[in-house]
Amino acid sequence: MATLLIVIFVVGYLFIALEHNLHIDKAASALITGTLCWAVLVLGWHEAPAHLLEAYQAFDHGDGGHGTLKVFFEHRLLHHMEEIASILFFLLGAMTIVELVDAHNGFAVITDKITTRKKGRLLWIIGILTFFFSAALDNLTTSIVMISLLRKLIADKPTRWLYAGAVIICANAGGAWSPIGDVTTTMLWIGGQLTTPVIVANLILPSIVCMVVPLTIMSFRMKGEVERPKLLDPDEAADPTSNGERNLIFAMGVSGLLFVPIFKTVTHLPPFMGMMMSLGVLWLTTEVLHRSKNEQERKTLSVVGVLRKIDTASVMFFLGILLAVAALQEAGHLILTADWLRMALGDVYLINIAIGLLSAIVDNVPLVAASMGMYPIADPGAVGWLGHFAQDGLFWQFLAYCAGTGGSALIIGSAAGVAVMGLEKIDFVWYLKRMSLLAIAGYLAGAGVYWLMFGLGA
Repeated sequence: MATLLIVIFVVGYLFIALEHNLHIDKAASALITGTLCWAVLVLGWHEAPAHLLEAYQAFDHGDGGHGTLKVFFEHRLLHHMEEIASILFFLLGAMTIVELVDAHNGFAVITDKITTRKKGRLLWIIGILTFFFSAALDNLTTSIVMISLLRKLIADKPTRWLYAGAVIICANAGGAWSPIGDVTTTMLWIGGQLTTPVIVANLILPSIVCMVVPLTIMSFRMKGEVERPKLLDPDEAADPTSNGERNLIFAMGVSGLLFVPIFKTVTHLPPFMGMMMSLGVLWLTTEVLHRSKNEQERKTLSVVGVLRKIDTASVMFFLGILLAVAALQEAGHLILTADWLRMALGDVYLINIAIGLLSAIVDNVPLVAASMGMYPIADPGAVGWLGHFAQDGLFWQFLAYCAGTGGSALIIGSAAGVAVMGLEKIDFVWYLKRMSLLAIAGYLAGAGVYWLMFGLGA
């Protein structure tokens, strides 16, 4: 079972990577991969690892029948679906809000202020905006917002893809140093491994370096000016919204996205609940705002109309990938990998660097979850090796950086990358050739800065 699971995952991974060569949508490959992984896990239950068999025995009430076994695996699948569904609903809510703001031409508030056409200067503007937006919102939401902005600023798709690649790198770098900027940092924050002052103070400089290095290299290559999208004909350009309506929806959209982490902090409910709240308020506002307009205009500016424009294929792709990774987690592959890293490397810095690079292949969430399970929080007075695992210890700090930024090495290695891949239809191989080395350079440079800050004298 263990070998077959890995084979299915690798083959599915190759189909996703070669999407444009095979002319098979990556969503189909991801869904098949995720489903087959769980089918193999269930059918090969008798070869399941000890931890899974122990969980089954604890779940079984004594009859040992097939029904109980069926219920057990259904229970495990639905357990993972809770987390997956929360991510998908969060993504759908964020995409809908962004599309709604776009339908009202709300992003003109920002794009009208970005007047430069020089590629290098525009690259830095986009990169810095993404970096700080990601810390305030989160890397997934920020990547969706920035792609919408890029479509307003750059007409040429190959050029826009380069900026989209920079958005992925900067969004992940910006999310790593904020407790709400990346789901892995949030996990460590909620779990008690890290506190907010330590996260911000100790990770902001490595994260900045992680952003600056790739942007610097890219800026030397990006000469000339970008071509802005052509203006529509006057008849087509007729805007059904007033300046006041446009500014209102933009302000409410941004405020709604900023409200999400606040709602989570106050209520302790999952982030998607805050996103649904924000979407509901915007929905109600637009219904009232446009009720006097004609039917065609209401369709264009309503949430119902916007929902038809959402790229559901990218959501299905996300679902398939997360299902496949969840199956690997259930089979114990990720825990075994974490254990092997501890035995083979034996150094907290090397372990975290390896985890970060591994997160480019599989989702960083289960990797961090596995690490949290493998290395319990040590007592505050612990010294030596165990001292690295105390609250705010070096291991947890560096894990937040590495898990948050290492996924940029491949386009499917982070939620931001997956979202951008789906929205812009970026080729996996294109990103591998054009952006992966830049992302790794920034990742290692930031890791080097962190080591100079804390590891040199250790």
